[in-house]
Amino acid sequence: MKNIRNVAIIAHVDHGKTTLVDSLLHQSGIFRDNEVVSERVMDSGDIEKERGITILSKNTSVVHNGVKINIVDTPGHADFGGEVERVLKMVDGVLLVVDAFDGPMPQTRFVLSKALSLNIMPIVVINKIDRPGARPTEVLDEVLELFMDLNANDDQLNFPVVYASGKSGFAKYNVEDTNDNMVPIFETIIKYVPEPSGSKDEPLQLLVSNIDYDDYTGRIGVGRIERGVIHAGEQVALCKKDGSVQNVKIGKVYTYMGLKRTEVESAECGEIVSVTGVTGINIGETIADVNNPEAVPFVDIDEPTVCMTFSVNNGPFAGKEGKYITSRHIRDRLFKEVETNVSLRVEETDTPDAFKVYGRGELHLSILIENMRREGFELLVSKPTAISKIIDGVKCEPMEVATIDVPDEYVGVVMEKMGNRKGEMTNMGPCPTQVGYTRLEFKIPSRGLIGYRSEILTDTKGLGVLNSIFAGFEPDRGEVVTRTHGTIIAYEQGKSTTYGLYNAQERATLFIGAGTEVYIGMIVGENSRSEDMIVNVCKEKHLTNTRASGSDDALKLTPHKVLSLEQSLEFIADDELVEVTPENIRLRKKILDPTKRLRGITT
Repeated sequence: MKNIRNVAIIAHVDHGKTTLVDSLLHQSGIFRDNEVVSERVMDSGDIEKERGITILSKNTSVVHNGVKINIVDTPGHADFGGEVERVLKMVDGVLLVVDAFDGPMPQTRFVLSKALSLNIMPIVVINKIDRPGARPTEVLDEVLELFMDLNANDDQLNFPVVYASGKSGFAKYNVEDTNDNMVPIFETIIKYVPEPSGSKDEPLQLLVSNIDYDDYTGRIGVGRIERGVIHAGEQVALCKKDGSVQNVKIGKVYTYMGLKRTEVESAECGEIVSVTGVTGINIGETIADVNNPEAVPFVDIDEPTVCMTFSVNNGPFAGKEGKYITSRHIRDRLFKEVETNVSLRVEETDTPDAFKVYGRGELHLSILIENMRREGFELLVSKPTAISKIIDGVKCEPMEVATIDVPDEYVGVVMEKMGNRKGEMTNMGPCPTQVGYTRLEFKIPSRGLIGYRSEILTDTKGLGVLNSIFAGFEPDRGEVVTRTHGTIIAYEQGKSTTYGLYNAQERATLFIGAGTEVYIGMIVGENSRSEDMIVNVCKEKHLTNTRASGSDDALKLTPHKVLSLEQSLEFIADDELVEVTPENIRLRKKILDPTKRLRGITT
């Protein structure tokens, strides 16, 4: 146990956590000299590789001078904060990675506050010091201010600092030092991160902080042994979250070495292990000694802030593109996700075809939808809505602190849009990282930010950067104006034509091109005016015997706008849905028939 250190790497998104882990792995010698290893090797999921973001927390380990260092890589997006919260129970120290150019950002504050509240030892890593414009000295001062803002105690304020470049693979104790390896980080972890507490002679306690799955062995519980020793094949007690206790038998026990699991006969307290054979095991439960079943308290996960409705696809194209289309399939998949995704909640509704899904943000839920789409599911999803609650008899809604870095000439339009969305400006000043930029800070309802992330890119010509973090519940701020434009709706089912679309593009931004299959009630574009407009995009120009072949100019369409899943969710209004299939993402009205839709408006 003296030779083990457990540490998590936490940071704001894109501050270089996973690239830093890459360098630590490469320099620890776990890969062969001729082994082909991909970049950001810890980002193993397809979506993680495509987007360059970490979504799930993952474990690895390295050995330095005879000391085993278990490392947990965590996500940086606020929407995946639940992943960070639960893994902090597995570690005794954290590497707080801060970009030497950007400095502390909103998610830096969030993850650091969670670590400090659990009295975990922080090590500050000023990363990307070789980046043009890096300002490591100023950033260190900003980090110290952040620690003081979060009421860190004297021991936490006396944090060690390492300067590094994860991409170039070096770390230093001082900026002026010359060094070409990551040894300073290894040595700082060994020196400052405390050894795991507990004794191997005490009764067994293992808190399950993560769940993995294998097609052959089933559910795999991952967690740290708080005390005692665990043996493969032994009888243990499983302390459930509802207080009940089950007697179960451990299958196999694995420890981590590099990226691989290594099977062992037993493991002592302080080690992070995976165990198989325990049916129905869940995050937050404790594997304990059968004669002394004592549960370990689990960390409180912050509540979801956004809700969406997932329902069965009932459109004209239902069942043509997907493999799993029934409510039973969707229900099973959603409840399976809840078992491993601690920030997610699923509720059944009055109708068997629809389910309410609660998450930490649009990105959190859109990743789930994208995964389901790739697995072959067809479903309809509604507009994300913020979850309100009654506190002391007052209706309250979730608030967020939004930090926006924007060129000076676009400050006016950003302030106007945030004002319309009930944003309250709390701070304004020059951006510390870029000349000619202003940093704006707003307190704004979560629902006010829905749809704005894509809008700010349009308003600032792609130069505005928006970050936000959950900031508790406050009294409801009233109606928020989001979308000001109507939609273009298909008049009939068929295949869109150049002729039909040409007449529509003069007054709209199109979402489809010629040759696209459409149906009645499908949204094919955004109207330049505030009302919805029904257009026959399948209209064909009929030939006659009297028209010469050259009397009409060739019709040219403006390239249409292709909406991503996130953009589609942000765009739709309360009376609209996104139809998600493995092959297409379509927008539609909830009520497809135009006559019934109009009756619904007037009654």
